[in-house]
Amino acid sequence: MNQSYLKMSKDELKAQYDAVLAEYNDIKTKGLNIDMSRGKPGSDQLDISDDMLKVFDDGNFKTEAGFDVRNYGLLQGIPECQKLFADLLDVEPQNIIVGGNSSLSLMYDYVNQCMFLGAGFTPWSQQGKVKFLCPCPGYDRHFAICESLGIEMINIRMTADGPDVSQIEEYVKDPMVKGMFVVPKYSNPQGITFSKETVKRIAELTPAASDFRIIWDNAYIVHDLTEKSDDLLNIFSVLPERNKNMVVEVTSTSKISYPGAGVSCLASSEENIKVILKRLTVQSISYDKMNMLRHVKYFKNLDGIKAHMQKHAKILKPKFDAVIDTLNADLSGLEIAEWNEPNGGYFISLDVTGGSASRVGILCKEAGVTLTNVGATFPYGKDPSDSNIRIAPTFPSADVLKQAVKVLTVSVRLACLENLIK
Repeated sequence: MNQSYLKMSKDELKAQYDAVLAEYNDIKTKGLNIDMSRGKPGSDQLDISDDMLKVFDDGNFKTEAGFDVRNYGLLQGIPECQKLFADLLDVEPQNIIVGGNSSLSLMYDYVNQCMFLGAGFTPWSQQGKVKFLCPCPGYDRHFAICESLGIEMINIRMTADGPDVSQIEEYVKDPMVKGMFVVPKYSNPQGITFSKETVKRIAELTPAASDFRIIWDNAYIVHDLTEKSDDLLNIFSVLPERNKNMVVEVTSTSKISYPGAGVSCLASSEENIKVILKRLTVQSISYDKMNMLRHVKYFKNLDGIKAHMQKHAKILKPKFDAVIDTLNADLSGLEIAEWNEPNGGYFISLDVTGGSASRVGILCKEAGVTLTNVGATFPYGKDPSDSNIRIAPTFPSADVLKQAVKVLTVSVRLACLENLIK
């Protein structure tokens, strides 16, 4: 067990600092160049989907109903793909719109629609200064959508059970609070799955804005690392009638098949689907139905998806273990950092003491390891406590990852020692 830095004398801290600085300088001589900035699948994960590229070798491009997917039409998606996503999300197929490869695009298009066309009501932009609730640490691209559209962002604390619902309940009393982004299962970056009580309280919200919308970004719905899957309550099953239009759920196969060539979907109420399709009839003739059918022919059903995700887990679990093991070995007991051990998802969240996260990012960069920009997990890129670091373990190989995490832990120790010996 490492000795706590907080219990060391000044002389002991100085000796520790000199030793860690020497270790850091030695690392810098190695000329590393490792990118851990985004949660991208590694090439070994991409390889396991390559048989999908052969599904049209039989020359059959038609749906079960005989529709040729090479042609225009079926704006809401082919029925087979609607059913596949409906089974995944536990909703009815008619409540699904199948999109292109990006759920991020679906989210952006929907929020943009609400801003300038409305969510079935007066456009948000014509009502005044629009505000969104942003649980954080959170997904930086959610924040980027809000910032690009001039939406004011309000930080919401994350707890072990999900976002602080008491905060949310207070903020939604403001009629200009129009929405909230959440990642309800294996949240980005903390890997938190919302408790049943949290989901129920969110479903029961009484927002002052009748056009308040929750973007339920269920990106990691089947992204378990072990057989012990976190259980997420289906929010649609507990929505009261008065809130039937409040939730818009999205997901995709981006980290199931191919990030650049997957399929996305949006699920919501019948009324919301009608409003969205009205806009889509102007925006597009149809999405890529060949890709929809490609995925259906390859996965066949929900069991096929789950079996495929077990292959991903076998690749990812050792990488997550390598990170956790190194953090435990190098930082446990020092009382300078805390981290999560998620059961799934794509990230590990590390919090360091003393407002030193930015310094850690700089030290890692100078030693050849690129992290997600420190602060990116908060709105406007500003972490109030300068503590959170998002670790993305998926892209590097296991050997490269071990080097990268060693750079990180040395940088954490050095940055915190710099603060303590001031």
